[in-house]
Amino acid sequence: MARFSILLAGRVDPTPALRDALAGSRVIAADDGIRHASALGLSPELWVGDFDSTPQHPAIELTSITREPFPRDKDQTDGELAIEAAIARGATHLTLVGALGGRRSDHAFTHLVLALRYAEAGLDVELFDGFEHGWPLLPSARRFDLAPGTQFSILKFSDLTGLTIAGAKWPLTDLTVPFQSILTQSNEALGPVEISIERGRAILLAQADPSVR
Repeated sequence: MARFSILLAGRVDPTPALRDALAGSRVIAADDGIRHASALGLSPELWVGDFDSTPQHPAIELTSITREPFPRDKDQTDGELAIEAAIARGATHLTLVGALGGRRSDHAFTHLVLALRYAEAGLDVELFDGFEHGWPLLPSARRFDLAPGTQFSILKFSDLTGLTIAGAKWPLTDLTVPFQSILTQSNEALGPVEISIERGRAILLAQADPSVR
């Protein structure tokens, strides 16, 4: 499996857990996402974007990284370009780092949409920034090894049909949950959590385990 980490411009907490999760992966940075590389001990093989949010004179350690510039007026985000570059290099697993938080809520939303898009295309996608861990949820059954007490929510991107949650403080069984419902917010893991969906799309977002930070 070709594992790629995509450095995005949102918040990052360079915890040991995050460093371990990224170890051994190939790395591509999207524009200002490059600022996370040093703190995470990563050496990107490629730096893409329009470079409108990076210093005009970057630090000397960044000058040797291969750059792929794009015009500022374009119909793809820098993160999307970085993901496409990873796929062109054979990526089958993507970890989106710095996809959440930060100054731009619209960017965080875009990254969630991209995570779902590429999961639907058959890639193994996760989001991890040291604060939160996320996974796209498509029609299937999946098990997530969450520590007891972990807070998690399911962010819906459509109506959900046949939603079942097991291993949580508030379980659900074969429920239809409309998009506008907030029923799936703020649950708590009792241990490993199993989630299945018959129809719909969502993102599972869990707080990082503080015991391993």
